[in-house]
Amino acid sequence: MGLLQDLNWRYATKKMNGSKVSKEKLDYILEAARLAPSSSGLQPYQIFVITNKELLEEIKKIAFNQSQITDCSHLLVFAAWNGYSDERISNVFNFIVKERDLPPGTMDDYKKQLLDLYLPLGTDWQAQHAAKQSYIAFGMAIAAAAEQKVDATPIEGFVNKDLDKLLNLDTLGLKSTVLLPLGYRDEQNDWLVKMKKVRQLPEQFITYIE
Repeated sequence: MGLLQDLNWRYATKKMNGSKVSKEKLDYILEAARLAPSSSGLQPYQIFVITNKELLEEIKKIAFNQSQITDCSHLLVFAAWNGYSDERISNVFNFIVKERDLPPGTMDDYKKQLLDLYLPLGTDWQAQHAAKQSYIAFGMAIAAAAEQKVDATPIEGFVNKDLDKLLNLDTLGLKSTVLLPLGYRDEQNDWLVKMKKVRQLPEQFITYIE
């Protein structure tokens, strides 16, 4: 029941107090995101951890002046591949083969299957697929933060293309997907902190098909 208690404790923190998250807790959250599952194990995304105050001020402007951007301890920027390619997928599979001490070329047939499936679908589909994978890691980070009693606020409200330009993500073949400020709630000034958590009732949310 520990995870459910942690998820009941967390909420989308609206005002943070600027207190710092320890390196130990930050590393735990990032490791949970790193260990998240992804389609074919490609992990087609990266996480940028930002603490530079000047840069956070610029990002705040891009994120409609949401105060958590500058009041947080660390801002996590999730960024996904802008498309799939032979080179990108080969690099991942070659690493997997090496780490598992498998014969070279072990995953070549599977790689060909993926490329034959993904490439004809176009770069828009590929970017969306990669972005979906980043959200799995994003969810893991939120859960890990709750476990560590670190507040986190999911933020999609920002201008992606402006953030991509600011962080030079285009040059890395990446597109920003979602932001996650980490920090601690300002209980005196956060209007949501005392509000009841509201979710759909189980009978509305879950359908059993037997």
